[in-house]
Amino acid sequence: MKKIVIFASGNGTNAENVIKYFEQSNIAQVVHVLSNKKDAKVLKRAQAFKIEASSFSKAEILNPEKVLNTLKLIQPDLIVLAGFLLKFPEIILSTFPKKVINIHPALLPKYGGKGMYGNYVHEAVIAAGEKETGITIHYVNEHYDEGAIIAQYKTQVLKTDTAVDVAKKIHVLEYEWLPKVIEKILINTAGSDNQLQLVSDE
Repeated sequence: MKKIVIFASGNGTNAENVIKYFEQSNIAQVVHVLSNKKDAKVLKRAQAFKIEASSFSKAEILNPEKVLNTLKLIQPDLIVLAGFLLKFPEIILSTFPKKVINIHPALLPKYGGKGMYGNYVHEAVIAAGEKETGITIHYVNEHYDEGAIIAQYKTQVLKTDTAVDVAKKIHVLEYEWLPKVIEKILINTAGSDNQLQLVSDE
């Protein structure tokens, strides 16, 4: 059974969706959820499913021996950043190469980088008059939102859409595709050092 670890900073709806998807799976399961906020709702969501959950401080992720040691004990097959807002430590990336992915609420390389998360992204999309937006699932490297793209899925942006409307459309894509892409990564990279590229505009 493959092991998934999720990092999240806030509410954790994507994390819960992934947990539910793999709850009855014979391929993988979520074994641990970590957050940089001790009061993050994602921790309570994980505990409700009897998934181990823990938090760490910003100082601990900047000097991440504690977090790294936790991951070394778990030996996850995939680390998923689902609404994790801090820069991911390079030492963890080098310890788990090609095993850390992120989901971003825009079609990278547009609207990525430091400070581009949540409604900031959707507001920028609206302000630019974009006719479409979407989600990008990508490998994580040492730079914000610059790792190799695994998959992208699109949705239309109407002239009447607000940032709230766009957020709802993005959530639909996230809930549908993130668990499926995680599953495909774990199946396709079994015994392989290659990064999966599943670029799509479905």
